[in-house]
Amino acid sequence: MLDTIRVLVVDDNRAMLMLVRTLLRGFGIRSVVEATDPAEALAAMKKTAFELIITDLSMKPIDGAEFVRHVRTSKDSANPYVPIIMMTGHSDRSSVALARDAGVNSFLVKPISARTLYLHVNKAGQDDRGYIKTRTYFGPDRRVKVSDTYSGPRRREADRKLNLDEVPSAGLEGR
Repeated sequence: MLDTIRVLVVDDNRAMLMLVRTLLRGFGIRSVVEATDPAEALAAMKKTAFELIITDLSMKPIDGAEFVRHVRTSKDSANPYVPIIMMTGHSDRSSVALARDAGVNSFLVKPISARTLYLHVNKAGQDDRGYIKTRTYFGPDRRVKVSDTYSGPRRREADRKLNLDEVPSAGLEGR
């Protein structure tokens, strides 16, 4: 299954590009295109339809978050719905929030392992979350799962179809 997907890897570090390409090929992915900056990646996207993008966060002159926002929201974007994995050596809360708010599907902290990358690649291909478009955000629904214990207002379209009297409460009444 992985042998048919086309992956774009964007990182300004050539050693990291080589490592990710080697791991992806080890997973059976035959089509891996590398870009050393977002401009090169955007040009590649105009030539090839990718099923997955793996990008670094810290790049210049455009960082990975800006690249993701461009892929998600630009009128000339080849595929705003393409799954995107953000890789970075920065695991602080602000970096994770920056990537999430840009519209990535998943976040991977360097140094990466083959197992972790494989899990993220597979997860990206099976991610069935819908995409949300607001005035300030376009990307995958940030809510990963439906909680059976949440008793607040229901805002998902699927929730509106439920009979809310049948939804179990969180047991927090009267607290």
